[in-house]
Amino acid sequence: MRSVLYGAGFALAFTLFMTPVFIRLFGRLGWGQFIRDDGPQSHHTKRGTPTMGGIVIIVGAVVGYFLGHLIEQYPPTLSGLLVVFMLVGMGLVGFLDDFTKIRNQRSLGLGGWAKILGQATVATTFAIIAINFPDEHGVTPASMAISWVRDIDWLNLAVIGSGVGLVLFVLWVNLITVSTTNGVNVADGLDGLASGSAILATISYVVIGFWQFNQSCFATSLDPEVAYKCYEARDSLDLVAIAAAIAASTIGFLWWNTTPAQIFMGDTGSLGLGGALSALAILTRTEILIVLIGSLFVIVAGSVIVQRLYFKATRGKRIFLMSPLHHHFELKGWAEITVVVRFWLIAALGAAVGVGLFYLEWASR
Repeated sequence: MRSVLYGAGFALAFTLFMTPVFIRLFGRLGWGQFIRDDGPQSHHTKRGTPTMGGIVIIVGAVVGYFLGHLIEQYPPTLSGLLVVFMLVGMGLVGFLDDFTKIRNQRSLGLGGWAKILGQATVATTFAIIAINFPDEHGVTPASMAISWVRDIDWLNLAVIGSGVGLVLFVLWVNLITVSTTNGVNVADGLDGLASGSAILATISYVVIGFWQFNQSCFATSLDPEVAYKCYEARDSLDLVAIAAAIAASTIGFLWWNTTPAQIFMGDTGSLGLGGALSALAILTRTEILIVLIGSLFVIVAGSVIVQRLYFKATRGKRIFLMSPLHHHFELKGWAEITVVVRFWLIAALGAAVGVGLFYLEWASR
């Protein structure tokens, strides 16, 4: 338990006090943000602001997580390491995208298919590892059953057959991961919008992980009267540790990322955080619930899809003044900070409803 506090405390302190150092370093390296020419005119003042701040978030979270274990002198679990793998792996894909933008001096980085290939490679590796290496109870980090607030028995892909079931599971993990990472990436268009929303979503998994730890089917202290409500999620407390470290690291970064932002997280941060969120959803067996917990990311990504489909169907007409949705409200005259705070409220509401439904399912059993 103390490792959670140590890890989160270090992660918060690291990004809060070290981000200015990285701001100066990235400025000297010329790692400045490029702005779309067709975007809101107010954004052109942000050109040149240091980007790739996701490096700070990832370093703070990972070092904090391992430091907490080092102080308490117990090794990380496979589940915790899998979240670290997704955070770092997706962050690396984002870094390549950001670096390509800077090297080519344009606002477009990796091609769409190249980015998807990188995300799919990380997600597939995660899926294969997560479904193997059972612990002493015979439980693997992930389950081949599609889950909502716990595994859905009649949607167990293993029933189809080990080969076909594994392929479908890998595809399912890729769908969750690519959707979540790109959702966070699309939301990263205003100062603090994606980072603040990611904090709320990650804290949701801190709460879920704690409850699963307290109600674990493998806990010796579990009350026999409520044993039928228990959770089979593995390494729940360690998932809390990495989730808390990520949330705390992002909070410290948000201090410098909020309006007016002195540094942007870039694709390094947005893809990394999206990868971590998808891993937490899969490993806590709450895969479908991420639609609510990450509702803001679903909304902004959905606005892009709707805009494009409507544009093609009507041969040039638009529903929104501009997509993603936050830019629509900017062009309607809303101040950037107004859009961000109101979208944070939407993110908070979605996270609260998600966690509420998670607990309600337990209480109703």
